[in-house]
Amino acid sequence: MSATVSFQVPAPHGPGEVTVSYARVGRGEPLVLLHGIGHHRQAWDPVVDILATEREVIAVDLPGFGASPGLPEGLPYDLPTTGAVLGALFEALDLDRPHVAGNSLGGLLALELGREKLVRSVTALSPAGFWSPAERRYAFTVLLGMRGVARRLPPPVVARLSRTAAGRTALTSTIYARPARRSPDAVVAETRALATATGFTATLRAGAEVRFTDAVAGLPVTVAWGARDRLLVPRQGIRAKRIVPHARLVRLPGCGHVPMNDDPALVARVILDGSR
Repeated sequence: MSATVSFQVPAPHGPGEVTVSYARVGRGEPLVLLHGIGHHRQAWDPVVDILATEREVIAVDLPGFGASPGLPEGLPYDLPTTGAVLGALFEALDLDRPHVAGNSLGGLLALELGREKLVRSVTALSPAGFWSPAERRYAFTVLLGMRGVARRLPPPVVARLSRTAAGRTALTSTIYARPARRSPDAVVAETRALATATGFTATLRAGAEVRFTDAVAGLPVTVAWGARDRLLVPRQGIRAKRIVPHARLVRLPGCGHVPMNDDPALVARVILDGSR
């Protein structure tokens, strides 16, 4: 069921209020799901029901994305700030060191939360932050192009394209290896989410110099990479393993950058195994 929670965080001009939209379902140890830049919590829909058989699942719209308003004025969308906001969210939802799984930007945030010891396990699916300078420039160029297309296409055109497998491929093949599997309604909703994300530009700008370089010691870490990831290429997983040497590195055959829709059963199993 969808809900919102508001809480105070320190801001340059005094305490600021952050409101976060989320959905909470299932029973068991808490598991927080974090989406990528320009996406929304519904990216996790293909795996939520599977995860909810063993976990209490909390899928979050990051501030400035999906149904969550942006951060208070003066707060940057950088890694330390967003990590601190998520820590405050955990307190507001009475979550004591939940498990966390994230994709892309969400994977980077999950690792940051692990570094700060705010979570009990981390599963990062194609996390940002392990790129070379050239790989980062390529990824940002692609993301800006996707954002531009999403903002220029009239909603009736998006709806018409989404009704065919070819149209869904044209709209989403950068992030899905099997875009035809995505439902028409989901493609319409995520195209709109990308077009309207108020935090997109500031988040991308803040990520320009980000490289994750910490070992994230003291808790289980899984890094999983889609073998057909066209946005953050799979060799970045090898780099992540060198930086976080105790991490379990998992290859996701047949999966793209956002693997939850490409192989829900495999991705759910990786997350559940990583959050024991």
